[in-house]
This record gives sequence, structure tokens and C-alpha cells, in this order.
Amino acid sequence: MRENTAMMGQRDRRQPELFVAGSRRDLVLEDHVLVRVDKVLDLSWLEAEVAGLYHAGIGRPGIAPEVAVRLMLAGMLLGIVHDRRLMREAQVNLAICWFIGYGLHEPLPDHSSLTWIRQRWGAERFERIFRRTVQACVAARIATGEVAHLDSSLIRANVSWDAIARRHVAAVESANTEDGESGAPDGGTSRRRAALPSACTTDPDASLATNRKGRRSEPSYKHHTAVDAGCGVVLDVAVTTGAVHDTQTVGGQLDAISATTGAAIRTASMDASYAITRVLAELEARRIEAIIPTKAEHPPKRGVIPVRRFKLDAKNRVVWCPAKRLLRLHGKPDSDGFQAYRGRVPVCQACRLRPKCFGATMKRRA
Repeated sequence: MRENTAMMGQRDRRQPELFVAGSRRDLVLEDHVLVRVDKVLDLSWLEAEVAGLYHAGIGRPGIAPEVAVRLMLAGMLLGIVHDRRLMREAQVNLAICWFIGYGLHEPLPDHSSLTWIRQRWGAERFERIFRRTVQACVAARIATGEVAHLDSSLIRANVSWDAIARRHVAAVESANTEDGESGAPDGGTSRRRAALPSACTTDPDASLATNRKGRRSEPSYKHHTAVDAGCGVVLDVAVTTGAVHDTQTVGGQLDAISATTGAAIRTASMDASYAITRVLAELEARRIEAIIPTKAEHPPKRGVIPVRRFKLDAKNRVVWCPAKRLLRLHGKPDSDGFQAYRGRVPVCQACRLRPKCFGATMKRRA
């Protein structure tokens, strides 16, 4: 019987390469996200957009604008948030090197260069660049802007708890030392405390917020995003402090989407946190069909008639109670657009449903 033997192969990793034949593109898989994006990415207009921020012949050569945008785009597509990590990844990632146009032996830009570019270009210019990309997607027919999904995400700010400070401390000290008052317990003065929101000393744009009950507040931003229903193209982005409610940016984003795409929004979908009167009124005014689940009704107290038994007459702006009595407008709508209605005390006190309608300490139903 012939013995089946083979020589064990060995590789010397220390041997330098004299040359590399072929294109770097051949080393990147065809279905890689950067390859697919590169096929439709056109940044030929970018240099003219930022040319006014640079001076010919003065200072050291900067990073090519297209390279900077491609680096930031690669970081977003590959889920790499931090510039330092992005540049470390680019050192060993052939796809990123090819995508930004750098050779294998060319030194890559320092990570701090991206920070300087963001500061030099500014938020308004980046917004114009973003709008151009959306319009390119519309022209390529991978987005229309006619059906949009809106949602927001709470993002933890990259700061430590040691950087959190209470801004109302200064106001308290000022109030207690006003007119020479020391604010001591035996001074006979009333202490006034200013309940101002919390702030971060190292990042004033972050504010304390939480996205669920029972979870502690943390310094955060809020990322409001509108996405096209077709291929998931991001149509608009708004970044606010964490304290801004999800619904506050809806009107501005709807207008921005229409202005960018040049098309009227037909349908907008959102989650139940957007199911408030003000948002529904904004959609109705723009003739946009709303796909928003209603908020779950708070269970009524035992023996109390639930709100769903009361019928709104929107035309006459009154509410009919189960006993066929009227509840009329009370005050103005609140910040979320909710309008209060309440009955008259004599009518509610004499009503046969009084024991089931509201608590013993109340005088009327509202």
C-alpha cells in the first residue's frame, strides 16, 4: 500500500514585498458595502462647495475634501463612531484604503484632521452636503420622500458624571446674598431656590434625560431621524439635547423633507409617543396621512367612568358625558395640544351618575 504523505507548508511573514501587481479593487469583495456605495457616489461637486474655506499657497496641504467625506461615510457605514478608532481600522482595512483612494504604503491622515475639518466646514455646510446626497438618491430613484418614517433615539453623551453640575447653585447663592443678606438660618430671610435644569460643564449641549421609567437620567443628546420607506434612505436628521421631546421637531422635519426632495409627503408613520393633538394637527394641516398607534388608555380607578365613555363634538367644541350633559372648554390647550373640558358644579353634583363618575373629593368631572 502506498503511503499518502505531503510536505508541511511554511510561510515567512518577515519577507518584504518588492511590488504588488493588480488593482486594490480586486482585493475587495464585490458585495462589500463600500463597493456598493462607491458605484453610485458622486462627490464631483464637493470641492467647489468648500473651496472658499481654503487659501491657495498658504499653509500646509490639507486632506482632499472628498477623502474627508469618504472617511466619515465609511465610519458611518461600518458602525465606527470614534475618529481615532476609524483611522486605526483604516490602517488594516483594505476596503477603507481603497474607498478613500490611499495606497497600501501611503501614510493616512491623523484622526484629529477630521475634527478640524468639521470645525472649519461648520454645521450649515455639512447640512447642505447632506441635502445634496438626499437629492442624489431621489434622482437615482432609490428614494421619493412620499412615505416617511419618523423616530428618535436617546444617545448617551461621552462625558463622566464628574462633569455634571447644577446650574441653579449660582442662582441660589445670588438670591441668598442679595442686599447683603447672608442667607444664614438665623438671618430671618426666606430662601429662594431657582430650579434650573441640570447642565454638563464640559458639554453644554448635553442635558439630563431618560428614555424609560425607573431608569436614572443621564447626560444625553436626542437624534431625530426621518427615513424614506423605499430603501431606508435617511431624509432628514435633527440633533437636540436629550430634554427635547420627540414631538418638538416633527413640523420642521416634515417641511425640510419636502424642501429637499421637491415632493409632497403623502404618508408619515410614527410610534405611539407621537400620538398627541399637536402632531396630528400638523399632519392634518399638511394633508399627510398619519399612521400612528394610539396611546394606551390609563386604566380608570375602580368605580370611575372611563374617558372613552365621553363623546367629543368637535364641530361645536363640547363633550357629552354618559348622562347626556355638556362639558365645556376650560382654559387653553397645553404644550402638547391637549384641551381640557369640564362640567358645571351644580349639574355634576345633582347627576344620578355622580357616585360612579369622579372621586368624593372632586366637585365636577373634567
